[in-house]
Amino acid sequence: MSNAETTTRALSGQAGGGVRRILVRDLALACEIGVFRHERGARQRVRINLDLAVREEAVPIADDLRNVVCYDEIVSGIRRLAEAGHVNLVETLAERIAEMCLADARIRRAVVRVEKLDVYPDVASVGIEIDRINRLP
Repeated sequence: MSNAETTTRALSGQAGGGVRRILVRDLALACEIGVFRHERGARQRVRINLDLAVREEAVPIADDLRNVVCYDEIVSGIRRLAEAGHVNLVETLAERIAEMCLADARIRRAVVRVEKLDVYPDVASVGIEIDRINRLP
């Protein structure tokens, strides 16, 4: 058995189950973020990327939204977090996003990347990527 198969089985929580990945790519938002004085009270552009490993349930999808993790709810939740007030660190925002995602026990793993886009004129972005595993049963 390959490492990928072992990881998939471990994340699925089922001997024969699989993992579906939900991707959110290049969500661009303006939020109040940063530790420096000039960053307080000002909005900055951030880019957020997610890769969520979702345990496939025994229930067939049956073309029914109730049988899957809804990416619209995830994106709306990220927007709410970005609007919730000033955050000092991109690490803090990334952790909050991961925590929100992992509150759904079906989501077994969350890889979250948060990048500030306008920090340096000669750098496309600076940021953080975290990888968190769900400890819920």
